[in-house]
Amino acid sequence: MTELLIPAGSLPLLKTAIRYGADAVYIGGEMYGLRAKAKNFTLADMAEGVAYCKNAGKKLYVTANITAHNRDLEGVRKYFTELNEIGPDAVIISDPGVFSIAKETLRPEIAIHISTQANNVNAETFRFWYNLGASRVVCGRELSLREITEIRKCLPEGAEIEAFVHGAMCISYSGRCLLSNYLTGRDANLGACTHPCRWRYALVEETRPGEYLPIEENERGTYIMNSKDLCMISHVPELIAAGIDSFKVEGRMKHALYVATVTRAYRRAIDAVSESLDKYLQILPSLEEEIRACEGRELTTGFYFDHPGADSMSYDGGDVPESSIYLGTIERIGDDGYAEFTQKNKFLVGDAITIMKPNGDNIRAEVTAMQDEAGVSIESCPHPSRTVRILLSVRPETGDVMRMDF
Repeated sequence: MTELLIPAGSLPLLKTAIRYGADAVYIGGEMYGLRAKAKNFTLADMAEGVAYCKNAGKKLYVTANITAHNRDLEGVRKYFTELNEIGPDAVIISDPGVFSIAKETLRPEIAIHISTQANNVNAETFRFWYNLGASRVVCGRELSLREITEIRKCLPEGAEIEAFVHGAMCISYSGRCLLSNYLTGRDANLGACTHPCRWRYALVEETRPGEYLPIEENERGTYIMNSKDLCMISHVPELIAAGIDSFKVEGRMKHALYVATVTRAYRRAIDAVSESLDKYLQILPSLEEEIRACEGRELTTGFYFDHPGADSMSYDGGDVPESSIYLGTIERIGDDGYAEFTQKNKFLVGDAITIMKPNGDNIRAEVTAMQDEAGVSIESCPHPSRTVRILLSVRPETGDVMRMDF
């Protein structure tokens, strides 16, 4: 069965991913991953996440895929020793030196996966890593489905292939980019990428000819470009037929609505294909609609069917109005029936909201009452990140993601 691998930037998001259908999650620790700006996991959170996944019969992978310098190596060795105690299912690595340390340090039951950052785009590269002891190699994002199919035919039995199916697409060769470092001094290959290829650009006036700044920093000029997001929900049967073992979703810095929506959509798609192609085609329009509702960018199939050209970029700013906003995730339900959560966006008593269920149901419910953390009645929750208690016309469950549809 094809694995659905979902990103989690925090412990609550890990639990959301598992609840909505992930087979495995990948997370970053506080060091040596490529999302330094994500909340990331302390060792204590990581241990809790591993226990949570094992209890649910799911897997957890830890990213350690920086391009390491000499100064990093001693810390990497110490970090892997600590991971031995925590016991994730796999560590995701791109650097050969880090790989060697992992082979020396990690317990045999902790698998080694080779990150897309290692530029894995041919069968010999895949075989090279398998022969050294890796159990899985992540495809370079530049590979087409035809190339992946050809690579699969050349690999030994049991060798696993992972590929990105959804999320942000880096314009550089498997993500090895110097643009962020050049523009801002933040090194993408050490986890500090500012994602400048995804900014909306404006041409600065003639006082600094030829120089570009993000539109947020300079309101003069015209939009130049903004990259589209990868989405393969409409091509799940082809992905499975190509021999991809694990469908990887990008987005360790995304919110719970994205995690719940994308996880649920791909879970239902994979399960439907395993039942019948007709079943998949029957639910596909609703899956496409759900994903579009929470995406803020236009979508593309990336390199899977042809080499992307100008149509993979947006030249008018690239934003697509979202038709749903994230309100919060139910954290607990009191004996009085009030549901408690950390509020993310404003809504009012009397508003109709949507409760997302893992099985695909979207339950409409009215907000009949609202309280602040102290139990004082309020009519709205205008300030993000505050604890709010609400009474709904339909009783939710702990872990339900709430959204408002437009």
